[in-house]
Amino acid sequence: MKYIRCCLFILPLFITLSFGQSTTESKTKKWTPEHIINTEYARSVSISPDNQSVVWTKRKGDKKADRFKSGIYLTRLNMKKAGLPRSFQMTRFKESDYSPFFSRNGENIYFLSSREKGKKLWKMSMLGGEPMLVKEFKNGISNIQWNSDSSFLYSSNDGKSLYQQEKAKAKDNVIVVEDSVHWTKNRLYEYDMKRKTSRRITSDKYPVSSYKVSKNGRWLIYVLNRSRHYASDGLPKRVYYLQNLATGSKKQILQGLQEPGNFQFTEDGKGFYFVTQLSSDPEWNGAGVGSLRYFDLERSQMSTVDLQHEWAMEGSYYVVDNDVLVSLANGATNILAFYQKDGDTWKKHVPDFGDKQDHLGVLDISDDFSKVVYNHSTASQLPKYYIADLKVKGGKLSFEKEEELLRLNKNLASLPIVKSEVMKWKGYNNEEVDGILYYPENYVAGKRYPLILSIHGGPAGTDRDTWSERWSTYPQILAQKGAFVLKPNYHGSSNHGQKFVESIKGHYYDLEMEDITKGLEVLNEQGKIDMDQLGVMGWSNGAILTTMLTVRYPDMFKVAAPGAGDVNWTSDFGTCRFGVTFDQSYFGGAPWDDVDGKTYNEAYITKSPLFELEKVKTPTIIFHGSEDRAVPRDQGWEYYRALQQAGKTQVRFLWFPGQPHGLGKITHQLRKMNEEIAWIDQHLFKKAPEKNEAFKKDSPLAMLLAKEKAARYGHLYGKNLKGKLIPETVKADSMEIGRFEVTNAQFKAYYPRFLFAKGQENYPAVVSYEQAKAYISWLNKRTGETYRLPNEKESKMLHKKAMAVAAKENTLNFWAGYDITPEDLDILEPKLEAINGSLFQEVGMHKATKIGEAEIFDLGGNVAEMNAEGDSYGFGAYDYVDKNQPEASAKGDKLGFRVIKE
Repeated sequence: MKYIRCCLFILPLFITLSFGQSTTESKTKKWTPEHIINTEYARSVSISPDNQSVVWTKRKGDKKADRFKSGIYLTRLNMKKAGLPRSFQMTRFKESDYSPFFSRNGENIYFLSSREKGKKLWKMSMLGGEPMLVKEFKNGISNIQWNSDSSFLYSSNDGKSLYQQEKAKAKDNVIVVEDSVHWTKNRLYEYDMKRKTSRRITSDKYPVSSYKVSKNGRWLIYVLNRSRHYASDGLPKRVYYLQNLATGSKKQILQGLQEPGNFQFTEDGKGFYFVTQLSSDPEWNGAGVGSLRYFDLERSQMSTVDLQHEWAMEGSYYVVDNDVLVSLANGATNILAFYQKDGDTWKKHVPDFGDKQDHLGVLDISDDFSKVVYNHSTASQLPKYYIADLKVKGGKLSFEKEEELLRLNKNLASLPIVKSEVMKWKGYNNEEVDGILYYPENYVAGKRYPLILSIHGGPAGTDRDTWSERWSTYPQILAQKGAFVLKPNYHGSSNHGQKFVESIKGHYYDLEMEDITKGLEVLNEQGKIDMDQLGVMGWSNGAILTTMLTVRYPDMFKVAAPGAGDVNWTSDFGTCRFGVTFDQSYFGGAPWDDVDGKTYNEAYITKSPLFELEKVKTPTIIFHGSEDRAVPRDQGWEYYRALQQAGKTQVRFLWFPGQPHGLGKITHQLRKMNEEIAWIDQHLFKKAPEKNEAFKKDSPLAMLLAKEKAARYGHLYGKNLKGKLIPETVKADSMEIGRFEVTNAQFKAYYPRFLFAKGQENYPAVVSYEQAKAYISWLNKRTGETYRLPNEKESKMLHKKAMAVAAKENTLNFWAGYDITPEDLDILEPKLEAINGSLFQEVGMHKATKIGEAEIFDLGGNVAEMNAEGDSYGFGAYDYVDKNQPEASAKGDKLGFRVIKE
């Protein structure tokens, strides 16, 4: 196992040169943090036994609960709508429903859920209906795998011991860091669907961490953790057992290998494939590359699958009958290669996937190996999902009769997506380095732009040419602000071969710094970037490198945004949950080890930025989760305190309560992004904060300032056209509409004899339908452009907007001063008749209504307005707004109008 300091949310990965959208329509819209965190992905994909349906899950944010929930969907391949298989939502996000899988006969979908406190197995009929409870597993249930048509294995435990029960009863909340006796041990159990009974399968001294059962239910491989905190300790090593479920006999296997895992049995049940790591320091589970192995059950013999590929495998593979489809490492992309088994050797074939080559992510293969579901994306293309026939003939594999399976992210389709490409350059020791380069929106060749480094975690992670916008890195937002964004795959990154990923052991920081700065030099030589406008950001190991860049190059960066990064390796060793393994792998031993004639390991000090943070001049915003054990939370405190005490730059430190290494709450993800964007705006783009901390959005001052944006000719609202006052129109979604109702002064420009009271030039004009049409005709001739009244569809939309705000605008509800009812109207009538003046007001006296980005005034009140048919919509000052009659409009005859401009 490789211990990685955060490669967050690595999705199916996989491209070279790719281009985003560039349309006139899309340029008006912008990516927001909400767009990023609510991007949709299909997960937990599974093809039904009859190959006629696909079950999958989608995540959705619940703002009230402040968390993301998972819902289950079913796509029926034999039902089509608008050229796509029809997808049905099976659960409603009231709780989180996850891990769906089909029954062996394909009649039901089983799933786990957080509903009713979890620990229950549920099922739904493929014919529809409400979910039904199968059974409650009081000690929990996870990792379900069929071992026959009517039984499955699952992971759970035997419940709390008397010792644990008594501690809980005494409300003893002391956290026991280590106790090799009193810790809950996960074991494997079998549930018989017919008898509705469970039985324990394993009874080992140590807990089961993972397992795999063969399709025929005969063989079981399971893994035991021999330390309560294995990830921290690294020792003693895990042990692996092969058990014959028919006889109960078992034996230990795979001794001496580094972290075997991802076990997959062949269809004939004669063997299984698995992946093990190859590294120079297996004692510390050091970063390395994956090696694909095959274990022959009859001979109890292991073979290495010769992948015939220098950079080894990316990590994922898929058994196809007795053969195997492997994702091979290829830098910023991946190669899918097929290996057909022939005795103890394998014949390689690289399929041709056309324009999707090296960018496919396999999501599921059907039980009979005839269907495959996969996705395709690039750094500048949202994921698309496909299903195809999987064919194997003559040692060659192909995907045929491809069809699009489903479409997600319809709300993002019109957003601009910037151009991206895989950039390659010479880094440390003149060795090739690559990364993903995102271009600024509306890029102009020959112009220099700011650049922001967005550095991945790991260090044994990789940035791929695939869609990877998320709360920790969001190039689309940064590029639309007018900056290049570079995601470098520095030395130490995975997917570039064993030599590359291990190169930084004993040389932490040194190679990576040179890789990154040489990439900047190349872009500068190409005339693309302004070296005086550089920023750097990253999470976890990305933050670790961000910090060191600001230490070693104190005058290079104008802004830094590190999240969950180390600054002090001497304290990391004991407090990080995998500090023992990670630190010894990269720094060559423990802090107290004798190295180079010294009685201690000097690297723990010389590699710690803490001892040099007084050099930092870059304005820095620091993020950290309070419950982070991958990069301990107090690293953030040490970082902040050093910068604050040195006093050479601005520093801001945000701590997210209850959050581990990755932020999970919706509010926290959004807060992190918004704070970070504001910091970058301020220090890199020199843009003043948009939000004034003392300014209330719905205050009278806000309303007045919004009104001040309106066009004026002297003291009159509107635009001057050759000495004539005409209405101002603003872009509101798909139409251009008058900011105000046509005013008395504007109407008088057309009809000089039009009369109104002195001082009411900016009041709405009350006219007849014929007068309104005549004004429109005059306006068209005067301007040479096309104006009109709203059509029926537009007026219905405007009326709906008006209904939402009318009670707070210039209507009878407003004048009454309370929530009136229909019974109050007759009683109020005498009061209205006693008023000598008018209830109408100057336009823009109430808060504007937002339509898209446009601010439209008096939509809900002042005068009701006419549409192209002469019908009224909205409400006037003399109208009662009855919320229980949403279709009702103005009842009086005092109408005005608002123009639409084509």
